Amino acid sequence: MFSTKEMPSPSSLFSAYASMTASIMLFRSMVNDLIPYPIRNYLFSTLCYFFKPRSQILTLIIEESNGMARNQVYDASEIYLCTRISPNTKKLKISKTPKDQNLTIRLEKGEKIVDFYEGVELKWRFVCAEAEKSNNPNDQFLPRAEKRSFQLSFHKKHKDKVLASYMPYILERAKAIKDEQRVLKMFTLNMRNYGAITWESINLEHPATFETLAMDPELKNAVMEDLNRFIKRKEFYKRVGRAWKRGYLLCGPPGTGKSSLVAAMANYLKFDVYDLQLANIMRDSDLRKLLPATGNRSILVIEDIDCSVDLPDRRYGDGRKQPDHHVQLTLSGLLNFIDGLWSSCGDERIIIFTTNHKDRLDPALLRPGRMDMHIHMSYCSPQGFKLLASNYLGIRGYHHLFGEIEGLLNNTEATPAQVAEELMKSEDADIALEGLVKLLKRKKLEGDEPMDKDAKKFGIREAKRQKAETKRRSPRISRRKGSRRRNL
Repeated sequence: MFSTKEMPSPSSLFSAYASMTASIMLFRSMVNDLIPYPIRNYLFSTLCYFFKPRSQILTLIIEESNGMARNQVYDASEIYLCTRISPNTKKLKISKTPKDQNLTIRLEKGEKIVDFYEGVELKWRFVCAEAEKSNNPNDQFLPRAEKRSFQLSFHKKHKDKVLASYMPYILERAKAIKDEQRVLKMFTLNMRNYGAITWESINLEHPATFETLAMDPELKNAVMEDLNRFIKRKEFYKRVGRAWKRGYLLCGPPGTGKSSLVAAMANYLKFDVYDLQLANIMRDSDLRKLLPATGNRSILVIEDIDCSVDLPDRRYGDGRKQPDHHVQLTLSGLLNFIDGLWSSCGDERIIIFTTNHKDRLDPALLRPGRMDMHIHMSYCSPQGFKLLASNYLGIRGYHHLFGEIEGLLNNTEATPAQVAEELMKSEDADIALEGLVKLLKRKKLEGDEPMDKDAKKFGIREAKRQKAETKRRSPRISRRKGSRRRNL
């Protein structure tokens, strides 16, 4: 303990304080005069860095774009966070376009969301900042765009788990959500001015699915298993050095459900459909331009391939024969389109050919690697009829006419389209099934030959084609005979 005699007097304390203050002021003045401001600022910042308390929170900035390219992590985060909205969220943006089926929900700027992943707390914040003004004087009247980003904050000790596990999880979840909400498109060719060809799209709203498809059950399961195996083998195709694509040939009489199978495959995989009409393409170069323009996760369909590749018979709309110098689309160009170097321009693509007569196709189109799986669409079977009866008439169990109909189907060739057309004529199951029995009996008496309108048109078209081929070959035969006579 200090005694009162040892304690300094107030006057001495004041004198010491005044002396120390004067010394500090003198030192500060000397520092300001001798050390430039940038160096003083750097020294001050360094001292603050060493003496301030360290934060244990790490923040990741996920910007909307990376230069000119979109940031996939930002897009995935935007989709994922819409599923993590809590009652504490105060503001949301909602929108809907005529082509959308559901409402689009987005966060308002400044909103925060707390997410939990494997016991880790993760705090999200949506930030919108005004973009920096351009130095170009011509841009001063243009509105400034917002610079949008997400800020993800968490404890530093969870950095490895967030980067290695949480972010890939967000990417996968966003992809799954996007596939569920995806509106399928069907693209068709559009002829523009100066001969340019582009794709135009409409919504694909075909209701066909594998559950409603009147098809042999074993064949249906084989197709579904093949599709599932294809979409899961991205790394396999890359490892073996092949383009990630698959080819299917659908063959069978008209009305057996080839187009419905294409729609069912598109709905099953959530793939867009590109309807490639070779009759509108005149050059191989057009094919090379169209292929890169098709998107990934798509189905490219060429219908009636046995008629489309008969290039010398192509005519103008008024029936006049097209000059030979305009015909530059070749079978070789088509083969390179589906299986050459150009076929590697894209991933996860399916190419489908349809034909009524498989035997008339060039063998080069049928080899493995081009058409990997051949699917024969046959006439309506008893199993297919029961499925149609369930779909059209709601019959889930047994009906007293089923036995007779199944017996007739085993001895009569009737397409699923013909059976479905007959079932649609009445909502009364008895009346509709009796009409189907009459149709099958009549077809059996006619010789079991399906003569629908499509088959008649196809037969007439084939007869004209064979007649034209005969005319083209006849001058060559006469010239050969003449040359032999001269040689003799």
